[in-house]
Amino acid sequence: MNKTAFFKKLKRNPRPVVVDFWAPWCAPCRFISPALEKLAAEYEGQVDLWKINTDEETALAAALGIRSIPTVAVYRDGEEILRRVGAQPEVALRQMFTIATGETEPTVTRPLGTGDRVLRLGTGLVVMALGVWAIHSWALALFGAVIAFTGVYDRCPLWQALTARLRGM
Repeated sequence: MNKTAFFKKLKRNPRPVVVDFWAPWCAPCRFISPALEKLAAEYEGQVDLWKINTDEETALAAALGIRSIPTVAVYRDGEEILRRVGAQPEVALRQMFTIATGETEPTVTRPLGTGDRVLRLGTGLVVMALGVWAIHSWALALFGAVIAFTGVYDRCPLWQALTARLRGM
């Protein structure tokens, strides 16, 4: 299937679609599959689940910008409205299905710019180094690590999984 055929099929589909981009050898893909199947059954008639094997559909995956698997994307009215990369807990996947139905809207957050990222990482590393070597304060080193982490937290799959689980409680 090519990108044009994918979007034609998507526009003809009467319901929102959650698309699971996966591969048979991918352990995280196999990990989230049962939760996706369970949610697809719960939302039957409201949301469709499509599973696209990226090993078989390499051109489509490349055309859609799928760089890592598992990737789960939500399409409504033929447009992608949400994408999550990496193994997601069931709570986060359920949120994707509710967003697909329109019950909730995706939260829009401004991603960090390169300058912000570099500034946070640099500041954090300097404070860490100061704490470890100059002042010998582990508290200051830990504070520096937290500052550095704020520069990359939005890309950390463990952090994303943890916050999704906490939001679901």
